[in-house]
Amino acid sequence: MRSIAFVPSMLALCFALASPFPAAQAAEPVASVEQLDITRYAGEWHEIARLPLFYQRHCRREITAQYTLRDDDLIGVRNRCLDKDGEPEEVEGVARQVADHPGRLEVRFAPDWLSWLPLTWADYWVIALDPEYQWAMVGEPGRKYLWILSRTPDMPRERFEALKARAVAMGYDLDTLIVSAPLR
Repeated sequence: MRSIAFVPSMLALCFALASPFPAAQAAEPVASVEQLDITRYAGEWHEIARLPLFYQRHCRREITAQYTLRDDDLIGVRNRCLDKDGEPEEVEGVARQVADHPGRLEVRFAPDWLSWLPLTWADYWVIALDPEYQWAMVGEPGRKYLWILSRTPDMPRERFEALKARAVAMGYDLDTLIVSAPLR
């Protein structure tokens, strides 16, 4: 298994996400959900679609994110996928909740010894969430990345289109959206 976690790419991602350039003007701001029960959010999620990111460039199918609750108030994160040759790629990191903002987390894939650097933590905002925690949409205020996630490896096309419309209303440019799972 090839690890997709290495410090230079993660630091580049964090610097890109912290860019001082303003995001495109949107009809409405990017907002996180007001309530997030992290216990219900924990578990496995399947990627349905994403905006392209460097560190996911090899991922082709069976893209998942596993969130586990830890005793130290952090959330374990394991992203996994298969590349074009069917070889697994995996990266592990941690997430933490943002105080006073239940739907906002920060994630870090850099090693623990770099955790003191503020730019190693990236925004991970749950911006749409099924009341039953069966689907979610994740983004960040700069609109540079977006994931549409499901508890199942596929999603009804109608739900997918509704989530895309919600993302566009928040100012996301979906011209390069990668659909990575079947729609039904």
